[in-house]
Amino acid sequence: MPKALPVMDISEPVCCSPVAAGPVADDAALEIALRLKALADPVRVKLVSLLFSSQEGEVCNCDLAIAVGLSESTVSHHVSQLRRAGLVESERRGMNVYHRPRRESLIALCTVLDPNCCR
Repeated sequence: MPKALPVMDISEPVCCSPVAAGPVADDAALEIALRLKALADPVRVKLVSLLFSSQEGEVCNCDLAIAVGLSESTVSHHVSQLRRAGLVESERRGMNVYHRPRRESLIALCTVLDPNCCR
């Protein structure tokens, strides 16, 4: 059985020295790994891509489900993983839930992996 990772609040953008700056502390490595784990699924990568490419800045769960060819409940599960990692924000409006990317969180993650990435 796989070893369970500890529960941490990773909803805020990652904030630590870049990986290339030298050995990473255990807690920082865990924070980075948990965020990367949220992205380690092809469906979630596609969902993040759809959210970032949205002209409206947000996308309804129902539209995401159609775009990836999955049920709304399955998309909701994937988005909840992204939300826990701080990469997505969601807002319920009536019967629909709208999601938008947290750009600052993804930029922070990119910068931690490669400080020259987003320049």
